[in-house]
Amino acid sequence: MSEVRIRLATPKDGAALLNIYKWYIENTAITFETEVPSAEVFGQRIENTLVRFPWLVCEIDGVVAGYAYASKHRERAAYQWSADLSIYVDEKYHRRHIAKALYQVLEETLRLLGYYTAFAGVTNPNPKSEAFHTAYGFDTVGVFEHVGYKLGQWWGVKWFKYALTDYQKEPTTPKAFPEVKDAEIFEKILRDAEELVDSCK
Repeated sequence: MSEVRIRLATPKDGAALLNIYKWYIENTAITFETEVPSAEVFGQRIENTLVRFPWLVCEIDGVVAGYAYASKHRERAAYQWSADLSIYVDEKYHRRHIAKALYQVLEETLRLLGYYTAFAGVTNPNPKSEAFHTAYGFDTVGVFEHVGYKLGQWWGVKWFKYALTDYQKEPTTPKAFPEVKDAEIFEKILRDAEELVDSCK
């Protein structure tokens, strides 16, 4: 059995997480980023995200196997109750339910913070990711056709929506993530999600 740990990322994780992300930049259209950033820049992204949103890391036997984070959906004030989700799992650790576990933490944490809707933009076509989001409970809301060009061809982005809670008439302003990161309930969310990961080697 392997030891599974889900925790918050820190800027010091920049190099390890970039090691996963780099493969997707250079070999796939799953991300539309085309230049590999430095570890320092990637660490700064983590730090900037944690000001308002969770950024998570899944480790198996001390090795980073995947990561996921939430981010602002759009800039205008009326969008403030929506968030975007992103996730990357090392190819060696696919099919061990890491994505499901990390998404569960993001889902429950965003609900705790006061968000109402989570969105995921998936490069189209990407059958594995589309199937995962559908199985998790996301609804397809539309496709932006021919919105990105990478690796010699045009790609679309399929958007998925997940309702986090019932929509209220007068929603309160979402909390920033640091307001809950030290709470016992967040620690429980992390530990519960670890149980979802397949710990068999």
